[in-house]
Amino acid sequence: MKEERGIRGNYTRTQSTNEIVIQIKDLHKSFDENKVLNGFNMLLYKGENLVIMGKSGSGKTVMIKCLAGLMQPDSGSIEVMGREITQLGHKDLDDLRADIGFLFQGSALYDSMTVQENLEFPLRRHKRKQKNRGNTDDLVREALENVGLAHTVNLMPVELSGGMKRRVALARTLIMKPKIILYDEPTSGLDPITSKEIVELMRTIQKKYDTSSIIITHDVDCARVISDRMILLVDGINYAEGTYKELSEASDPKIKAFFK
Repeated sequence: MKEERGIRGNYTRTQSTNEIVIQIKDLHKSFDENKVLNGFNMLLYKGENLVIMGKSGSGKTVMIKCLAGLMQPDSGSIEVMGREITQLGHKDLDDLRADIGFLFQGSALYDSMTVQENLEFPLRRHKRKQKNRGNTDDLVREALENVGLAHTVNLMPVELSGGMKRRVALARTLIMKPKIILYDEPTSGLDPITSKEIVELMRTIQKKYDTSSIIITHDVDCARVISDRMILLVDGINYAEGTYKELSEASDPKIKAFFK
């Protein structure tokens, strides 16, 4: 059983496991005179769904890019499963990425490839690790069955609805059996019913695979349903953190602005 309380850095947590899978310390990133991240700190625990919310331009995407090794921070530490991202070479970073799934905003499927070929793509990029995960056709079938789209294997992206594309993109993320999943606006552009289905699917995947996830979202309903814990990114820092209930009931005007 876990106990959670706290706003603006007073968050504490006790549960059956306190294993930390991601730890970000004092992260800074500027573009010329624009300080985007100004001492951001974050912990992600094993098996947790952590939602990060912030206004447009607040630094959410920059933080995720730094976390994935796609962008170099000016200073600070990013430790993923015990490995310091900022000190890894290309090969070691690529190996680590095989354990991190990324659901891109807009799905980012390859239009010229079938659903099967889209799912095979990450397996081809990580051939050495793919050998430890199983037969390619079996992995594609399992991943599509997990999102309820086994029948789409030979379809092209243009033949899929927006919600189906998001599910196929999630299947492509799952095919490497990642330990961590990064979701970038998973419900963006979807109607309310489809958004609810995607959120429920994300929760099912968390329970089935015990994944640890970071969810970047502007969708308050998504945050309410999916989050175990939330961080509000304001002025380049982790301004507030706690459960949805704690934050939604806060009196601080900067926090209340997220829940109007």
